[in-house]
Amino acid sequence: MMKGVLFDLDGVITDTAKFHFAAWSRLAKEELDVELPSSFETELKGVSRIDSMNRILKFANKTNDFSDDEVGIMAAKKNGVYLKEIEKLTSKDILPGIENLLDSLAANNVLLSVASASKNAPFILKKLGLFDRFDAIANPENVSNGKPAPDIFIEAAKQINVDPRECVGLEDAVAGVEAINASGAVSIGIGDAQELHEADTVVPVTSDLSFMLLDQTFGEYYKR
Repeated sequence: MMKGVLFDLDGVITDTAKFHFAAWSRLAKEELDVELPSSFETELKGVSRIDSMNRILKFANKTNDFSDDEVGIMAAKKNGVYLKEIEKLTSKDILPGIENLLDSLAANNVLLSVASASKNAPFILKKLGLFDRFDAIANPENVSNGKPAPDIFIEAAKQINVDPRECVGLEDAVAGVEAINASGAVSIGIGDAQELHEADTVVPVTSDLSFMLLDQTFGEYYKR
């Protein structure tokens, strides 16, 4: 029986990826004098702030040029730019079908937890008007490893006192799907089926999500 659903945030509940990448691009130009190609956005999808910073440094061939403290300062600077952008978020920025999904899951007594690499998840959910709709929000500062490690999904399940194997995880990123699978939860990817082929089920868009789909995917996984 599906007892919990573990939600990624960016690309699942709302789409703040454009704000993230704009902030990273500005930082890369100002601090490293390098232009990030649009294709690099996928490299940062679902990845923690520090890991994203390290990937950018590697791209710029400057991995050894900065101390850990300096990397942290640059990442914090990026976050300041990003926070100014997401101040504009409202309930209109909730992705299609998500509110109905939350309603139907709650009506079926399924617990809801957020498993996001973003430390800004509580702030974003409040801006969207969804903060009180979730039973828990996993704090990425409480886990040792970012996605594709399973830590954040294990923590999200722990926060609702449910075994990950009794949960479905929702993700739009390859690293996130890998993390769900490694946690023991059943994975549903949102986006390109070829790219997210490791997910147990893939839907093109969030409006295709439903309680029935999640419940059926969970049941089929355990019939294998």
